[in-house]
Amino acid sequence: MSGEKKYILCYTREPNEEQAYPPKLAYSMHLACSDDGYRYRELNRNSGVLFALATEAPNGSLRPKSLKNPYLFDLADGTFGVIAVCTEAGGEDDIESKGSVLLFKSADLLSYREIGLLDLKGDTYVRDAACEFDRANDRYVVRWSDGNGRFYRNSIEDLMDLSGASEPEEAEAFTVEGVSADIEGIAPRNSLPVPRDVADRLERKLTAPTNIRNEAPERVEAATDEQLRAVPATSFYSDGTTAEKPVDWDTTGIDWSRAGSYRITGKIRQPRSSFPMAVDRADPCIAKWKGKFYFIATNDADGNRSLSIREADTISGLATAEEVRILDTETYGHLKSFLWAPEFHAIGEDLYLFHAGSTGEFVNIQSHVAKLKKNGNPVVATDWEEPVRVVRRDGSPLFEAGITLDMTIIQWKGRVYAAWAQREFVPSDLGSWIYIAEIDPKEPWRLTTDPVLLSKPDYGWANNRTFVEEGPYALITDKKIFMTFAGALVDATYCVGILSADPEADLLDPASWTKGNYPLLTSRSVPGEYGPGHNSYVTDEDGFIWNVYHARNGIDGPRCAGLRRVHFDIDGYPVLDLTEEKDLKPELAEVSTVVVVNR
Repeated sequence: MSGEKKYILCYTREPNEEQAYPPKLAYSMHLACSDDGYRYRELNRNSGVLFALATEAPNGSLRPKSLKNPYLFDLADGTFGVIAVCTEAGGEDDIESKGSVLLFKSADLLSYREIGLLDLKGDTYVRDAACEFDRANDRYVVRWSDGNGRFYRNSIEDLMDLSGASEPEEAEAFTVEGVSADIEGIAPRNSLPVPRDVADRLERKLTAPTNIRNEAPERVEAATDEQLRAVPATSFYSDGTTAEKPVDWDTTGIDWSRAGSYRITGKIRQPRSSFPMAVDRADPCIAKWKGKFYFIATNDADGNRSLSIREADTISGLATAEEVRILDTETYGHLKSFLWAPEFHAIGEDLYLFHAGSTGEFVNIQSHVAKLKKNGNPVVATDWEEPVRVVRRDGSPLFEAGITLDMTIIQWKGRVYAAWAQREFVPSDLGSWIYIAEIDPKEPWRLTTDPVLLSKPDYGWANNRTFVEEGPYALITDKKIFMTFAGALVDATYCVGILSADPEADLLDPASWTKGNYPLLTSRSVPGEYGPGHNSYVTDEDGFIWNVYHARNGIDGPRCAGLRRVHFDIDGYPVLDLTEEKDLKPELAEVSTVVVVNR
C-alpha cells in the first residue's frame, strides 16, 4: 500500500497580523503531503488552495465568505469531495449557511468547483462535519455537530443534490483526528490516502521547481560561429519540466577552415535582474518597438502626476537607462491627476499608449489612449498625440457610474480585444471588476462590442481589505490564452490571480474563461518581496518571456518594479515565482558538446 498511496492532509491556519496572514487568507483550505502518513510537507508555500466564493447582495455587491474545518473525502466516482463550515469573512457564524455545510468537488485536488450549501436540515449552526461514502448502502453519510454539543447524522444518495439529505438523526459523538505536522500556524484536519500519481502531481504543481541539471547535445554539426550560436542547452527541473536556453560557446579551439571534431564548453546565458529594478515605480510595462525596448510605469515618487519612459537595446539595459518624461498633469486640461498604469501596445504599424487619468478627482478616473505620430520617437513627448478617452461603439463614454482603468490589449486571430478594470460607485460601490470587449484596431479607443464581465473579486484573496480585481494582462501560448490580474488592497496582501481560455474559445463569452482557485504570486512566493502584483509580460531577444511586476521591498516599503523569467509548469501554466537561484544554478551553468566541422 505504501508504494501505491501517499497522504494528503487538509488544514486551515491561524490568522496572524493583518498584513501577513489575515482571516480571509487563513480561513481557506491548505494542503500538505506525506509519503508515510506521519511526516508532512506543506504545499503552495503554506498558502491556501481552496477559498469560499462570496455571495451577492441584492444591490449587486459581494458578501465575502471564508471556510473552517474542511474535510477531505473520496467520492463514489473516484474524484474528491470537500465539505467545510462556511463562515463570514472573519470566521464568524454565517446566517446564510445556518444548518448547512459548503460542498466542493475536485478531480485532482488542484481545481475545485463549489457545488453550494448542502442542507443538513438543522436549525442550528454547524461547528464540525465529516463525510464518507457508505459503499455497502450506496449512500453518503454526513456526521456533524452544532454549537450546543449535539451530534447528528444525515444520509444522502446523490451528494450533488443539495436538498436531498435525510432529516438529521441524533448520533454518537465523533471527532476528526487532526494530524500533527510541523507547519507554521496549522489548524490540522483530516488526512486522506490518495493515489501516488495524484499526490506527485500536487507536489509538482504546488512546489517551486529547482534546476537540477543542464544538457547540451552530445554532437552538433556546424560550419560557422553563427550556426553554433543557434545551438541551445536544455535546463531540467525538479518538477519534470524543461526549458531551452542559449549558450555562449567558447570557440577559440575551433578551426572553421578544417574538417574535424572539436570538444568545446559553453556557459548558459540567462540575463539576471536584481530586485528592485526601479524604486517608486508601479504597474510596470516593457514593450519592444522597432528593435528597442521601452519601460514605463506609474510614478509613485511624484504622486502619480507624470509618466516617464526608458529606452534601451536590451531589457537588462532598462535598469540603468535614463528616464524621459512624456506626459504629466500640466500637459492637457482633461488630465489633471492620477496618471496610472501605462502600457505600450503595437497594433498593426502603430504604437499606442494606454493609461488612466482624471480630470481632477478619484471618481473621475477613466481609461485613455494616445497614439504615436507617424515616424515618431517614443521618447519624444511631442511625438505623441493627445490622449483620447475610451468610448463605446456609439461614441458615448465607456462608463459614467464609476471609474475605468488598467486597460490592456489582447490580439488574437486577427481580432483585437481590450480588457480593463471597472469600478461602479453609483448607486453603490461594487468594487473593481474585470471586463472585456472587442475594439477597432484602427481606433483602439473605440469599442465595437458591448462590455462583458469576466471576473469579480469573489475569493478571499482578491477581496482582502477591499473588493478589487485589476491590472489584467494577457500571456498567450500555443496551449492557452492566459490573463493574469491583481487582487486585494495594494499592500502586502496584494497578489496575482489567473484566468485561462482555450485558443479556439470565444473570448467574449465569460464561460470560456476558467478562474484559478488560488493566486499564483503572493507575499509568500519570494522572500523579501511583499504585495506582488499588476504585472505584464515581454519577450527578450533570446526568446525568454519575462514577468514585469511591482512589489514592495519591505512590508511597508515603496512599490518597486521587478523582473523575473516566466517558467511553465507540467500543464503549460505560467510559474511566476521561479527565482534566479532556482532557475539556473551557477555550478550547473557550464555545458559541453562536440562540434563536427565538415569541409
